[in-house]
Amino acid sequence: MAKRTYGREYGFQTRAVHTGNDVDAETGAIKRPITMANSYELPYDPSDMNWSSADKSIYTRNGGNNQKYLQEKLASLEGGEDCVVLASGVAALSGLFFSLLKSGDHVIFSSVTYIAVYRLFNELLNNKFNIETSIVDTTNPENIKKVIKPNTKLIHIETPGNPTLGIADIKRIADIAHENNALLSVDNTFASPFNQRPIELGADFTIESLTKYINGHGDALGGAIIGQKKYLDTIRAQAQINLGGIISPFNAWLIMRGSVTLPLRMRQHNKNAQKVAEYLEGLDCVRFVAYPGLKSHKGYAVAKKQMSPGFGGVLSFGLDADHETHNRFVSYLKVITSAVSLGHDESLIVFLGENDERQYLYPEEFHKGFFRFSVGIEDIEDIIGDLQQALEKTGLLSGK
Repeated sequence: MAKRTYGREYGFQTRAVHTGNDVDAETGAIKRPITMANSYELPYDPSDMNWSSADKSIYTRNGGNNQKYLQEKLASLEGGEDCVVLASGVAALSGLFFSLLKSGDHVIFSSVTYIAVYRLFNELLNNKFNIETSIVDTTNPENIKKVIKPNTKLIHIETPGNPTLGIADIKRIADIAHENNALLSVDNTFASPFNQRPIELGADFTIESLTKYINGHGDALGGAIIGQKKYLDTIRAQAQINLGGIISPFNAWLIMRGSVTLPLRMRQHNKNAQKVAEYLEGLDCVRFVAYPGLKSHKGYAVAKKQMSPGFGGVLSFGLDADHETHNRFVSYLKVITSAVSLGHDESLIVFLGENDERQYLYPEEFHKGFFRFSVGIEDIEDIIGDLQQALEKTGLLSGK
């Protein structure tokens, strides 16, 4: 049977179900199996083989079957030419930066990004490899224009940003980058390809922490870089084969399985987060709510333009209360779990206090401590009910 392919003539949900999957040639199973082998049979005379090639199955560090199936699906969902899947979201980020940049290059990156990006650019790449970096508030594209240089090789943004939910205009920043012979990478983890596809807006690379929404079940680590093949071949050779940031076959299989329900889950995440944000915004005891689906969010107009059909499942908010009260509020929650990560089926909340090393980069309302809340797919009445009873127990909200 010939391999079935599912191009862009098919809808997002159809491709989420079918792309990368096919009937197993040996058994006739309609789901691809997990190939846990770390080595593959060589040809009769292997003496002239390129042992660092990813073109053929040689050794799982060069690329495993389950990884390749997942890469096919993600390239399709993101609207990209090629994809490299690695062991984690941070492996994808560092793999992209390591493979693209060299000593003397200049990088511009968002003032609000994942902590590993901040450390990579603000400390490791800067101090160890003489890569010049500039931190700017990319929610205003004009700030990028002020610091761009002839040696600017890469602009890296995160939208919505972690953890303040700032919104950057992908298309406008892509135009600025390309006018100055620079590349644009976008961390799309908070949005997922269901809500936002940066490559279709002009970005050169999309990065996803597959650990989050694409897997969606909190049981596997993975990261992906999507972009043009000419760049991805370099990243595959350097970050995957030479640095060894390979994903395990089992994790690739788990993420492949989870990705099938991505559209269904994201619809519920979007719907629930919007309702939670609106509920919290209406409470006097809530100091602020940051969610791009609220009209009060300063990035709402840009988010509405580049995100569809929804605004994701993560929001941040702060209580009009002291440090200890924030912690007591969390201790009273029953449905919502206090844990890091996001994009799980279950609701997760984390209290970020006043001493974050990046606090000086956050908007003022975040300086007194706040929550990052990954809203799950539970019944919305139960999520809001849980928030309400916890607020009542802390004395911030009067009971009915």
